[in-house]
Amino acid sequence: MMFSAFFTAAQAQPASGAAVPQANFLTALLPFVLVFGIFWLLIIMPQRKKQKKHQESIEALKPGDKIITTGGIFGTVMGVLKDRIEVKIAANVKVEVTKGAVGVILSQGESSAPEKTES
Repeated sequence: MMFSAFFTAAQAQPASGAAVPQANFLTALLPFVLVFGIFWLLIIMPQRKKQKKHQESIEALKPGDKIITTGGIFGTVMGVLKDRIEVKIAANVKVEVTKGAVGVILSQGESSAPEKTES
């Protein structure tokens, strides 16, 4: 009963009134578009730049670089293959990990600053 009253009222409106709801729809959609644009600029864009920089650093790995894996293992790169790297984690202990498992690159090559010793 209530639905039939709604439909008859909607059919009774003249054709010129049909343009008004469309303008209201666009006006209602505008805040969502603005929020998405701000979200893109503040969150997505910087994260993509950071991810791209990290990927370039991983592709530039060479033997002698010191890294930390995403699992928290410290090691030194001993060899680089197409999809993985060989990491020395202790004396006579080498493991192969995927390039995606590299979390942090501590130093590039042998040109790093000398490490401090604890006293």
